[in-house]
Amino acid sequence: MYQQQQQQQALPDEDLAYTVLSDLKRVVREYATAATESTCPTVRQMFTNLLNSTLKMQGDLFQAMQSQNMYSTASPALRQELDKQIKEYSQTQQKTSQWLQQRLSGSQQGFGSFAPYQQQSHQHQSNQHQPYYS
Repeated sequence: MYQQQQQQQALPDEDLAYTVLSDLKRVVREYATAATESTCPTVRQMFTNLLNSTLKMQGDLFQAMQSQNMYSTASPALRQELDKQIKEYSQTQQKTSQWLQQRLSGSQQGFGSFAPYQQQSHQHQSNQHQPYYS
């Protein structure tokens, strides 16, 4: 009787798989954030390794769920919509780059708080072989 109650209270496999999949997605985001914000190369590498192994686990679980018909992917997007979004994002990126270049090449008058960033940016450009977090 006790075993019967336990079985009735347990979540179905599909619900458990969704829960684990959601947790793996969250952990991936956390590891990615930790890796990009790390200033120590050793710590950054550790989080990168954890990120990669978690991505593999998430992918494996997704494939298993999909093969068991537990997970259906979204309907395909129209190519037209994808092209529109890509164009919009490209335009935004171009405008942002232009704005940044204007600020970096323009006079520093009125941009007193921007000057340290400009110096840091020039240092980063001259040391492109060094990773972002150094």
